Amino acid sequence: QVQLVESGGGLVQAGGSLRLSCGASGRTFSGYVVAWFRQAPGKEREFVARITWSSAITYYADSSKGRFTISRDNAKNTVYLQMNSLKPEDTAVYYCAARSVGATQYFYWGHGTQVTVSS
Repeated sequence: QVQLVESGGGLVQAGGSLRLSCGASGRTFSGYVVAWFRQAPGKEREFVARITWSSAITYYADSSKGRFTISRDNAKNTVYLQMNSLKPEDTAVYYCAARSVGATQYFYWGHGTQVTVSS
């Protein structure tokens, strides 16, 4: 059983930065793909970025490219999402999710962390 815990959300002004963290308990992220999703009020959940743990290969949604960076820390078994140049439209609950490399759906989810960007 993998439990994911997000942290690092908060209130920031437009143009500011936040770094979100996703830690796992129960096992390491080895052999997994870890992703960030977000869901704004009244909108569907959308993909933000993902990283394959073993290779550190990353992939971003178009809305995240150039502003967000996903990374991992092997020693801390933690995935980060560095968010720069934040915009009010980035306001959402951000979720960490994980799946095994061969899976098509994300099986493990965190409870989310709120990010609010004021204009």
